[in-house]
Amino acid sequence: MARILPLEAALEPALDLLEAGQVIAIPTETVYGLAADATNGEAVARIFETKGRPHFNPLIVHVCDMAMAETIAQFDETSRRLAESFWPGPLTLVLPLRDGHDIHPLVTAGLKTVALRMPIGFGRDVIARLHRPLAAPSANTSGRISPTNAKAVDDDLGAKIGLVVDGGATNIGVESTIVKVADDGVRILRPGGLTAEQIGDVLGLELGRGGGSGIEAPGMLASHYAPDAAVRLDASEVRQHEALLAFGPHRVTGAETATAMLNLSPTGDLGEAAANLYAHLKALDAVGASAIAVEPIPLDGLGEAINDRLRRAAAPRGDDILPE
Repeated sequence: MARILPLEAALEPALDLLEAGQVIAIPTETVYGLAADATNGEAVARIFETKGRPHFNPLIVHVCDMAMAETIAQFDETSRRLAESFWPGPLTLVLPLRDGHDIHPLVTAGLKTVALRMPIGFGRDVIARLHRPLAAPSANTSGRISPTNAKAVDDDLGAKIGLVVDGGATNIGVESTIVKVADDGVRILRPGGLTAEQIGDVLGLELGRGGGSGIEAPGMLASHYAPDAAVRLDASEVRQHEALLAFGPHRVTGAETATAMLNLSPTGDLGEAAANLYAHLKALDAVGASAIAVEPIPLDGLGEAINDRLRRAAAPRGDDILPE
């Protein structure tokens, strides 16, 4: 299994491995990331190999400051305003690549754009010391449940990587929100830890949803974030041999017959639900139920991101399935 080090002991070992072109797992405020030097093709290839990730699915590039970001991408006025408002934080911006950038082509999967984010905490610190950006998708086997603690990373990828930096449980629990400013307006390509309402309040406009045809950014595959068990959404009852992923104070019919039950938030708090989502899915999957029934979850605020992840977890399995 991987070496697991607490934050206070991890910076120098992390830098040594990254300098050597290796991949490591690091905590962020959203989920744990599988990080490597975004300018090193061999290192980036190790991310794809370790995750079993298809090469047509691009990676998010993480930076430590705006100066680094502007060596990689071209910022329009609206994107700059969003970066100033929400970086560091759970916002990823899809931007045109700048001439002369040093991001390896594997990272962008041949696109003329790049997905950029500035994380909070350890990731930002290690990038500042490395003086190079990191490519860092979620630290899990491709298509499976994203990890929100060091043990989840170790259980999945521990035999394939040399270091997991243990920063405890992540604060937000779902991936970053991916936004693209286009000719037809500002669109959310993937809902996440920053809500549409928060972004809309800054810009004073309503955001669109989704992209064009094909993959424009990470996290857009139709099947993703999936446990071994089937996932059944908006359940009104629990069927035989099902586990129950509950939400709020009121239960669906047959809840008492569930193989196992975990509640994302007994009080109906969407922030708590987002933070618990992946850990609860992983725990329910471990009981060996035939399926996981999911109680309805509101679509407002962080509920949009939670429902997005659950829809992808319930979709037909296979990383080669593109979004509609």
